[in-house]
Amino acid sequence: MRIELQSISKGKGIALPTTSCAFASGEVTRAVCETEQRPTVLGLIAAGRMQADTGRVLLDGDDRARREIRRRTALVDAPGVSDPDPNVSLGGAIAEELLYAGIPGTPLQVRRWAEQLGVAEHLAIPIADVSPTVRVRVLAELATLRDDVEAIVIVSPDRHGGQPGQWWAIAQRLAERGYAVLAIAGSAADAALTNDEESNA
Repeated sequence: MRIELQSISKGKGIALPTTSCAFASGEVTRAVCETEQRPTVLGLIAAGRMQADTGRVLLDGDDRARREIRRRTALVDAPGVSDPDPNVSLGGAIAEELLYAGIPGTPLQVRRWAEQLGVAEHLAIPIADVSPTVRVRVLAELATLRDDVEAIVIVSPDRHGGQPGQWWAIAQRLAERGYAVLAIAGSAADAALTNDEESNA
């Protein structure tokens, strides 16, 4: 699948200035977006959960497929929309994500998935105190359990600190498994990743 955002904007360019990007199956795309609210707005539009005021959003060339985009796209860790409450434990966040995937969020299931993800020792820790890498990896992996999900939109992973290369590697691994991945981050994180890519070229 390929989702393309062509010259979209929201709120007369205040909520989101004119933006264009695309992401496709087996690839990871980085979109640069600043301020507290704009990354979430971009994520909502890219995931089919909000309509842009201008521009077009296409799914495999079809600009009338917003519901289909929403059905097939998971919005991960978007502030104020799909991020866990900062006071909930990692175990509680896992239980919540399992429910979204139609899996009972029982203690047994939570423990099982935590062990599978290698984070069982962190279950009682508030999600706000979990390392950025663990947070992004757990939330993204659990999002892939939802029915029909083929695309992942990760919003502002850089806001948690840590090295951008760590969450970028998580996004790349998801793409290697066939998902269409869009990672929305600020210019500082993008510059750091661009520098790393140029150094490794």
